[in-house]
Amino acid sequence: MNISLKPDEALRIGLHLHKTGALEDAEMLYRRIIGAEPQGLDALHCLAVLCHQTGRHEETFGLIKKIIAIDPGNADAHNNLGNALEALGRFPEAEAYYRKALGLHPGHAPALNNLGVLLVSQNKLDEAIETYRRAIAIAPQSADFRLNLANALRKSRAYDEAAAAYREVLSLSQDHEGAWRGLARCCLLTGRREDAAAVYDEWLRLDPGNEIARYLRASCSGHEVPERTPDEYLTRVFDDVAVRFDTHLVENLDYHAPNLIAEALGAVLQPPSACLDILDAGCGTGLCAPLLKPYARRLTGVDLSSGMLAMAEARKLYDALVRAELTGYLSSAGEEYDVIASADTLCYFGPLDQVFAAAAAALRPEGLFAFTLEDAGEKTSSWSLDQTARYSHNRSYVAGALGAAGFELVTLAPGVLRNESDQPVGGHIVVARKAGS
Repeated sequence: MNISLKPDEALRIGLHLHKTGALEDAEMLYRRIIGAEPQGLDALHCLAVLCHQTGRHEETFGLIKKIIAIDPGNADAHNNLGNALEALGRFPEAEAYYRKALGLHPGHAPALNNLGVLLVSQNKLDEAIETYRRAIAIAPQSADFRLNLANALRKSRAYDEAAAAYREVLSLSQDHEGAWRGLARCCLLTGRREDAAAVYDEWLRLDPGNEIARYLRASCSGHEVPERTPDEYLTRVFDDVAVRFDTHLVENLDYHAPNLIAEALGAVLQPPSACLDILDAGCGTGLCAPLLKPYARRLTGVDLSSGMLAMAEARKLYDALVRAELTGYLSSAGEEYDVIASADTLCYFGPLDQVFAAAAAALRPEGLFAFTLEDAGEKTSSWSLDQTARYSHNRSYVAGALGAAGFELVTLAPGVLRNESDQPVGGHIVVARKAGS
């Protein structure tokens, strides 16, 4: 028996399937509706949303362009096209479409908010703050708009205003992680570590089992310090920043770690001949990939953040990408690699003995392990968790831990990894060789 549905009935079913997670069935239904009604804006919009949610941003871009061709005055579509372009890393075009949306509808609050985010990424903080204020005037109950304003105020060093704005976010959403973290950050930036710890105490009273709050409290109090960063914290932080990660690091923080690792490896390796099996350990968005690929017969990336891995996949330089916790992955690899490179990843480990032993297990005899760490200087004889929520390590401790894991130290040099809060972050650039069989 064949049952025919009217397009509006089919769309309702498609939306229900979409909301309940049956994405393949929803997509099939949306496409059938579009096949029957190519000018149907609702089905085109729903399919575009689904494609965006599943990371198919080029397809999202094409669908929204069709919507705009049918309805050129559609401000929502122009805003959504900006979102798709931003996901593709095409930031100037994204900004242009947010501005087109506002030209069509000056009171379009999401477009104002999205424009503000791009302005912050360009360090145009005054314009961003004004743009966020306009969005909030239109949508005063949006906690996320207020959070973005607070972040921009903090970055412009208006710490008291930022703290007040974070409190406004918490008045709307008391479990808003970004607001708690931002409020504590304002305290840290003004030298008030005890006040920052008190903010985390306040958060923990509301949510006693919150592992992220407990970890961040430890980073500014020095009490109950864990031996490594919780996986939940890493995935939350890096999934959230994946799309803008490269721009933020390279343009705003003057990030050097990948180049420093490549230079240190280049001084030891033979000229590139694509003959080595290389692991990019904690690959992030793949900033190391262009530097490692000329040496690689096979280049593998491993990371805990699915958002970062999606950006790394877009580079099309890796032969394999794996979502996994690093120590566990290395422990199971079984002498698979000639080189392991790790830029700004081991700073999320306190004691290094386990991860060093795992790296040794994953390397072939005489394989190379290249990595960066943040320098603890003389404040500890081993490692410490700093108020940045990253670990730093003493030079002598690093050398000793490598020797205990069966490595011969090749290079342990100082270097500036990046800038943070207008201050250089000093680190260690390390190359070690696994002992031969």
